[in-house]
Amino acid sequence: MQKLYTKAGKELVGVPWLRYPRPQMVRKDWLCLNGDWELDFCGTAQTIRVPFCPESLLSQVITAPKIGYKMVYRRRFTVPEEWSGRRVLLHFGAVMSCAVVLVNSEELCRHENGYLPFTVDVTEALRDGPNELCVAVTNTLDHKQPWGKQRVDRGGMWYTPCSGIWQTVWLEPVPEQYIRSLRIQTGADWAEIRAEGVQEGELLFNGRAYPLGDGVVRVSVEEPQLWSPEHPHLYSFSLQSGEDQVDSYFALRTLSIETVKGLPRLCLNGKPYFFHGLLDQGYWSDGLYTPATPMAYVRDITAMKRLGFNTLRKHIKIEPEQFYYDCDRLGMIVFQDMVNNGDYSFLHDTGLPTVGLTRFSDRKTNRDPLTRENFYRAMDETVRLLGNHPCICLWTIFNEGWGQFCADAAYYRLRSLDQSRFIDATSGWFHQRYSDVDSLHIYFRKLKLGKEKKPQLLSEFGGYSFKIPEHSFNLEKTYGYRKCPDRESFVRDLRALYEQQLLPLVSRGLCGAIYTQVSDVEDETNGLLSFDRAVEKLRPEDFADLAPRLQAEL
Repeated sequence: MQKLYTKAGKELVGVPWLRYPRPQMVRKDWLCLNGDWELDFCGTAQTIRVPFCPESLLSQVITAPKIGYKMVYRRRFTVPEEWSGRRVLLHFGAVMSCAVVLVNSEELCRHENGYLPFTVDVTEALRDGPNELCVAVTNTLDHKQPWGKQRVDRGGMWYTPCSGIWQTVWLEPVPEQYIRSLRIQTGADWAEIRAEGVQEGELLFNGRAYPLGDGVVRVSVEEPQLWSPEHPHLYSFSLQSGEDQVDSYFALRTLSIETVKGLPRLCLNGKPYFFHGLLDQGYWSDGLYTPATPMAYVRDITAMKRLGFNTLRKHIKIEPEQFYYDCDRLGMIVFQDMVNNGDYSFLHDTGLPTVGLTRFSDRKTNRDPLTRENFYRAMDETVRLLGNHPCICLWTIFNEGWGQFCADAAYYRLRSLDQSRFIDATSGWFHQRYSDVDSLHIYFRKLKLGKEKKPQLLSEFGGYSFKIPEHSFNLEKTYGYRKCPDRESFVRDLRALYEQQLLPLVSRGLCGAIYTQVSDVEDETNGLLSFDRAVEKLRPEDFADLAPRLQAEL
């Protein structure tokens, strides 16, 4: 296996990810705790660079612990004197997967989801001068919890596990009464902001002050500018309550399903829109789950936009909020997957569907009550975490049957949480009764439409492999669905796939297509970018002309 560094990873110095981690609720004062920590496991001690997981090159860990081993992170911090009299919150972007947090030897928190953030009020445990922060972590890859695409025996479509702290750790001072979170809902010309934790205050927007009553404020927008990938307009506002103030933003856009020329269409801002997208795994050659710098998101997003794409399907992973903010401001639609838990069966979930057996009831699958409860809880928290981001236009509940159970009940649960977005309940196969789209995965056959009278979505296809050895992780194994020996054949075959098979389906009802994928990932060499992001296999002059042709077919 080759050690592949991105350009940013090679140049990384100082404190990594030194950027305020919560772009939709910004406060002025904060303290980043990323950088060098002490890491103990199995009686050994070494230094690890947070927020990179120990399995990654950027962590600088010499030997990573095995899955299931307990790791103990330690570092000291001193609270700034000017924070005196305020409460101090300790935030973790994400820790994989079971974490116990101690400050000055006092246990303050236990957390068991490796993809979601959590916060600890550490005020009462603080001392004058240096404080010791200790985080004990175990990644068991217990399938009762969300586990994504991690596997101990990595290979093919399964990737190296990512243990421990993998997002920013930071401190923030707040007053006794503070804004805990925001819930933003919008329409074509209005926005409603709900503030959890406070009842009174005012919202400052467009030079006006709007009173906050019972924690809610609603504003109307004259001559609204609607958000789209072509015009990603964001409206900024500030919310003040007592001694607390946060800065945030919203966007105005609508999503609907309309009948157009006798066909059901996914519409953005009242007009049929073709969601021209890519599968985005969110893996990096040197940081695994975490890129070397936040700018890596910008580079991926803008590279895909230059090729004409307007959508990324964030596959089986939740990113730091910076990613969604960059999609908001740069204009990239996101189809967001829920992270799977439960067991995967090759025979049931891949083998049988590959030969065409895709009609199974899911009421008795993955029946463990705790597994089901954990999935629902994670789905609820994912919607609460990301629901304010206008870039997210579709939620995917289950992918190819992984951990699937009672999809119809899950659809209604999610619909009760979010009535504004599309829902793909069963991406690929094992469709049940309720879903907003007829969602197909097609790799080994000619592209086609589904049989349901719903908007048609090709939620995975393609996966053509063009391997560049000097920029590939695994020199011995190659994973893809069609091998192209050189760039010329790769471009030729990919254009033929779109022009001869995909384009004709748009006028017949296809509303979106998600090609596999943005970048190579470990054994997979089917990306449009190499794993180290050093090579663009596809260039704008090769492909960008297809985007307007797809929209024109609606």
